[in-house]
Amino acid sequence: MKRTAPLFAAAFALVAAPAFAGNLTPVQDDVVAPPPPPPAAVTPNWTGLYGGVQLGYNNLDSNISGGDDAVIGGLFVGYDYDFGDFVLGSSIDYDFTDAEVSTAPNPQVDLENIFRAKLRAGYKLGNGLIYGTGGYAKAYTDNLGDDDGYFVGAGYETMVTDNFSLGGELLYHEFDNFNGTNADVEPTTVQLRGTFRF
Repeated sequence: MKRTAPLFAAAFALVAAPAFAGNLTPVQDDVVAPPPPPPAAVTPNWTGLYGGVQLGYNNLDSNISGGDDAVIGGLFVGYDYDFGDFVLGSSIDYDFTDAEVSTAPNPQVDLENIFRAKLRAGYKLGNGLIYGTGGYAKAYTDNLGDDDGYFVGAGYETMVTDNFSLGGELLYHEFDNFNGTNADVEPTTVQLRGTFRF
């Protein structure tokens, strides 16, 4: 019995040694991965065909009568191309109004319609687009014929749904020596626009 006791002690030491040795290894901290970066903001894609309606205010200046105020509104159709942060597009507008150009000499002359061929360039701001615009304009009157001119302006448009946007636009027009007369006609228009995108 005296001989077997050392053998049992030695065997126990051999069996227990790995277990105790495992407790002596240093504990490593868990590696914490950095949080993923926030997803990039997704802005609407403005590329495509659109059409809509507009309605607003026409302040007409004339060197003959001094000017007049009137309601203006109409239809438009166009196409935009989205380059990422920037948008380029073109459109045509046709508006109806009834602003007085001249009261004398008789008969009275009223501006009745404005046609525009437009170019626009804009910068995307979230769901919106701020832009500048300009191009060719043609004005039609009831008694003085029609005349060619130009316009410049700016606007803002924001997407309400994937297929519908709302916006506003300010335009300054100039028609000098209207139809060969000495009448200078300068309408300034502010309109709200509802746009359907296809």
